[in-house]
Parts: sequence; C-alpha cells; structure tokens
Amino acid sequence: MSDMEKLNWEKFNHKWEKVAGKIRKLAKENQGDIEAILSLLRLLETLHKEIRDGVFQECLPDNRQALYNLLKDIENSGGWPYIYRGNLQSMLAKLSKEDANYLLNDREQESSSLLPDSEENSL
Repeated sequence: MSDMEKLNWEKFNHKWEKVAGKIRKLAKENQGDIEAILSLLRLLETLHKEIRDGVFQECLPDNRQALYNLLKDIENSGGWPYIYRGNLQSMLAKLSKEDANYLLNDREQESSSLLPDSEENSL
C-alpha cells in the first residue's frame, strides 16, 4: 500500500470509527430495551444491503484484471463484510434447559395444530 493509500485509509477509517462510536453509544443508551436494539440491528442490516447493492455495485471495476485486484485486496484486508444473523438456538442458550424444551415443544405443537387432521395423520 502506498503512502497516499495509507493516508486515505486512515482518513476513512477515522470517519467510520466516529460513526461506529455513535452507534455503540446508541446501543448502550438503549441497553435493556430489546425492541430498540432489534430496531438498530435491522437498520444496520438494511444499510449494509443498501450500500452493497447500490454504491458498492456501482463502483465495481468493469474489467477482469481490476476486479481480480480488488478481490485480492478484499481478501488481504480482512475479507468480505458479513452481517451475522442470530438464530433461535443461540437465543435459547440463555434459558434454562427446561424452559428451552418447553418453548421448542410448544412451537412444534403450534405448527402441527395448523395442519388439517388428514395431513397431520399422514405425517
């Protein structure tokens, strides 16, 4: 990386760290408010998708060599950005085993009660 590229990277990294700090502050201010935190996570996911599908796609190189160089740079600098999505199992890990089993069994019974009797018996 050239000196100019390092300077640009540091300038943008500083800007992104300011934004990240504000987001962390918002999350901390809303700690304990699950709806607010979930809303924040949804917003971040939406922004990620908008940026990826919009301005990022628009500025992709239009020739094979430049695209190869970009992909190489992405891999060398930490890989592709990814937003991890939680799942039910990770949320249930906070509950006691008894509570988790109750919720899972209740969910299975609820989904089977949605099936007509003839379909339920054929399963």
